[in-house]
Amino acid sequence: MMAAALKRDNLIDRLPLVRGTYEEDVALANLTWFRVGGPAEVLFRPADEDDLGAFLAGRPADVPYTVIGVGSNLLVRDGGVPGVVIRLSRAFARVSVTGTKVTAGASAPDVNVALAARDAGLAGLEFLRGVPGTIGGAVKMNAGAYGSELASVFTEAVAYAPDGECHVLTAFDLSFTYRHSALPDSWIVTSVTLRGTPDDPAAIARRMEDISDQRDATQPKSRTGGSTFKNPPGEKAWQLIDAAGCRGLRVGGAQMSELHCNFIINTGDATARDIEALGEEVRRRVLEHSGTSLEWEIKRIGEPPGGLS
Repeated sequence: MMAAALKRDNLIDRLPLVRGTYEEDVALANLTWFRVGGPAEVLFRPADEDDLGAFLAGRPADVPYTVIGVGSNLLVRDGGVPGVVIRLSRAFARVSVTGTKVTAGASAPDVNVALAARDAGLAGLEFLRGVPGTIGGAVKMNAGAYGSELASVFTEAVAYAPDGECHVLTAFDLSFTYRHSALPDSWIVTSVTLRGTPDDPAAIARRMEDISDQRDATQPKSRTGGSTFKNPPGEKAWQLIDAAGCRGLRVGGAQMSELHCNFIINTGDATARDIEALGEEVRRRVLEHSGTSLEWEIKRIGEPPGGLS
């Protein structure tokens, strides 16, 4: 315990010099949509790509790191996240359009990418209006909604390997499948280029409004992490959950939404343990009822309570 405490106290002193910022013991609950979870041992916001690359190249090999976006599809466990949590700054949020290609920094919200494509008269990216989170996270999980997914419009991504080297990745490199890519967890996407198809901006805007209306009508606006489980092949997760009697099911302050039962909501005083326990109970009941094993779509990181003490 003493060694762990000393290691934690001295972590920033062991990290490479950067132009961005380091902060100790940062409450990650403030950075996630669930509003739960423990602290980051150190939070690093790189100034730009070169700063990120220099950090990775100079990081002590025994110091773990974890990348987060806006925390829309993320559950941070109550014990917090050891090592360094990297959150890309506004410098990584720029969106530009050249011809039929839209290039966005990894921390650009998906909706901003959709809006930039709309304004440029490029169709095919409207579905991003209904995807919470950032475009970097969308690459990692091949995010999709309303009949489309990132793989269908993807051109390339820039990503940094653990040694700080920059790589340009193609769709072949990423081997997209349903809600998954082959991008290693240790690689960090910094920008993405997508392709659109010329169309009337007004028509694109109407389709985006339809998506927004559908989302508002069918998804809860409470503290949530979006879709909790992936759809199994040929099935809908929400239908399996409903059939297993889990709509409205609660554990502590966590509840399966009455509006959309593939969403877990924080009713106000949930802990990360409540949320994860509820998800696992739903998985158990669905498996018992239908024989189908649900797979988490929400990413879970960190340690159980006491993990960083």
